[in-house]
Amino acid sequence: MTIIDNAVYVDGLRTQDPGSLDETYFALRQREGMAWIGLYRPDAEELQSVAEEFDLNPLAVEDALAGHQRAKLEHYGECVFLVLRPARYLDDVEKVDFGEIHVFVGQDYVVTVRHAESPDLARVRRRMEAMPEFLALGPDAVLYGILDQVVDEYEPVAAGLENDIDEIEDDLFGADPEVSRRIYELSRQVITFQRATSPLAGILQVLTAGTPERVPDPELQDHLRDVLDHVLRLNERVASFRALLQNALAVNAALVAQRQNDEMRRLTESSFAQSEQVKRISSWAAILFAPTLVGTIYGMNFRSMPELDWVFGYPFALGLMIAMGLVLYWTFRHNKWI
Repeated sequence: MTIIDNAVYVDGLRTQDPGSLDETYFALRQREGMAWIGLYRPDAEELQSVAEEFDLNPLAVEDALAGHQRAKLEHYGECVFLVLRPARYLDDVEKVDFGEIHVFVGQDYVVTVRHAESPDLARVRRRMEAMPEFLALGPDAVLYGILDQVVDEYEPVAAGLENDIDEIEDDLFGADPEVSRRIYELSRQVITFQRATSPLAGILQVLTAGTPERVPDPELQDHLRDVLDHVLRLNERVASFRALLQNALAVNAALVAQRQNDEMRRLTESSFAQSEQVKRISSWAAILFAPTLVGTIYGMNFRSMPELDWVFGYPFALGLMIAMGLVLYWTFRHNKWI
């Protein structure tokens, strides 16, 4: 059922609970008062019925039906059309879930169109009904209550994001490869959150000032200024989140580059050490190869070979092998191979 709550208020008191939209329209025509209609993802027929009864602007109705709008405030004659992006923090997955609510406010009606679970408009209605004198100020009082609830629900989101940023700062120097991805995902959530909260300051300033045709009650202005103060502090807080994440991303990039440089230096040192070992092994292999070559040649069993009958042949062969080894040793030693 798309009609979540539907009531008629007179002097701040709930007087009727119509069972259908047609009954609401009839009751509103019979007596002076205010209709407060809460819709949840209504179909085109229901929303069109409301639009025809209260003469809502077709462009605003189209926006409310389609959804996926940015936070904004628009005036269509006596009707105020407000789009808000409420949010809630999901502890189990450590993510922010963004919703959307469209509010039509006229002289004697408030129509809310929600596209998500947040905000808790039932809580807003209970709160307003508990203050009949304030609710008697009319639809603008309901609009204040909705804005105040949305801003109040932003506080747990900001606390959740702040906790996530603290965790990232703790893990930043732990060489966790998932930190970069987590920073990027958290940055996207903070940017989306900032897009939802930053327009509220301008919206509240316009509502507080009012228009020549629609000047808010002084008491209502005080309440709106209080919400504006909360929004300004929230915007400063969210801006600091974004700055912290940008710094964390820069630090993480520097740490990754440093670790890569350290790894390259370690590999270079290892390669150099291996090269030195290869030089030593090759040098000793060459030193041993020279006498082995001489010994191998003279070890051949041929009858006619030079110096076989020479008295000094054997000492000469030994001396030649030693000399060749010493020459190679000196050469490699001079070149610092061994």
